[in-house]
Amino acid sequence: MLSLLECQLLSVTTTTLIMSKRLVSTPPPRTHFLWWLAAILCTILTVAIIIAGIVIFIGYMVIHPRVPVISVVDAYLPHFNYDQAGVLVMQVNILVRSRNDNRKAHARFSNFNLELFFDGNRIAVLSTATPYEVKKNSSVDFNYEYTSDSVPLSPSQMNHVDESLKKDQVSFELKGGVRTQWRVGVLGSFNLLCHLDCRLQFHSSNGSYIPRRCSSRSK
Repeated sequence: MLSLLECQLLSVTTTTLIMSKRLVSTPPPRTHFLWWLAAILCTILTVAIIIAGIVIFIGYMVIHPRVPVISVVDAYLPHFNYDQAGVLVMQVNILVRSRNDNRKAHARFSNFNLELFFDGNRIAVLSTATPYEVKKNSSVDFNYEYTSDSVPLSPSQMNHVDESLKKDQVSFELKGGVRTQWRVGVLGSFNLLCHLDCRLQFHSSNGSYIPRRCSSRSK
């Protein structure tokens, strides 16, 4: 059996070996240069995105861009009836306004096309031949005067006309749209299709227009 002295020497030797292994342990590997470069680039990109977002937000709050719209502001129905042959005879005037409420940008309108329907029949097309521009914070009006062509009515449609005349209220549907484009400072260029879908109502006794909201919405 080992003596007490030999056990103490063995314990000291073991402790020394363990400490030696700890002292000569391998140092952790260094981070590669490319990882540092990638981290720096990501940081720069993040800061740039934050700054760009702040600039755009401030620009929006200062400029406050608005979507140009078209709307019906007035109308008149001088004549509405059908003849003995069941052909619709009518005249209608519709005033359409193109409005640009942007204080710092002109707006360009193109592909303007509206269709007027009565009881599912298309009876008129309102359009402009060429694009046009509306200056900042202003509007342009187009007055459309239409006299119907020969629009034959079915018996049910003639009954609809009779009912409208009795109620002193004639209804039409106006559908279509226009493409708008405008540029606002640092925010860049905007290009939207504005769609209009509303009902126009008139008193058949005097042809007066019954006012109601009829404006386009962006899509």
